[in-house]
Amino acid sequence: MAVFVALGAFLMTLAGGWTAQRVTDRRHLVLGLAGGLMLGVVGLDLLPEALRAADGEVFGVPAALLLFVAGFLLAHLVERTLAARQAAHGGAEGQGRQRAPEVGLAAAGAMVGHSAMDGVAIGAAFQVGGGMGTAVALAVIAHDFADGFNTFTITSLYGNARRRAVAMLVADACAPVLGALSTAFFHIPEPVLGGYLGLFGGVLLYLAAAEILPEAHHEHPARSTLLCTVTGVAFIWLVVGISG
Repeated sequence: MAVFVALGAFLMTLAGGWTAQRVTDRRHLVLGLAGGLMLGVVGLDLLPEALRAADGEVFGVPAALLLFVAGFLLAHLVERTLAARQAAHGGAEGQGRQRAPEVGLAAAGAMVGHSAMDGVAIGAAFQVGGGMGTAVALAVIAHDFADGFNTFTITSLYGNARRRAVAMLVADACAPVLGALSTAFFHIPEPVLGGYLGLFGGVLLYLAAAEILPEAHHEHPARSTLLCTVTGVAFIWLVVGISG
């Protein structure tokens, strides 16, 4: 049953990526929406779940928050290091994002890992009971549309060829199915899962705030772009509210 439900997540992820491909003539709107979706996922879904799952503290600070900050700093360090390397080889540092496809692939890889954890969550929930499994499955399927949209957008934004973006999208779509299958063989401890969500949330927030949204408003600082960002956040809020 868990694998069957994960196939719904597979289809929704592909639908999100297909949507991102079809609206390339409105790139600023796509990026604005992607930034809003990412911000909503981090603030309304990932971080609360991370705080709940990884409830330990380190020197008075929740471990999930420390990993959240570490993820943000890690993404910043990777992006700056790659930009500096490109500049040292003759490229302008301001062009680092466009000339460093490794950043896009790494970010998309993190999205794939997150989607695999979604599949694990579905499988674990069905082990608890059918009602719990159904609730978790609905939440995962609903926000996997945003995951597919963001995976294709992030990979393309950093200068990767379309075939790479499509490959990462397919990998992201397959990940929940594989994650659900894996629960038949092992179980990830909840604190470990919470720590991962905190770290991934920090990476995602950096990409949204420092990369995606500035790029969206760079050439088209229109109110429609801002509206798309707010719409993305509101959509995730709706998903979280319904699934809660």
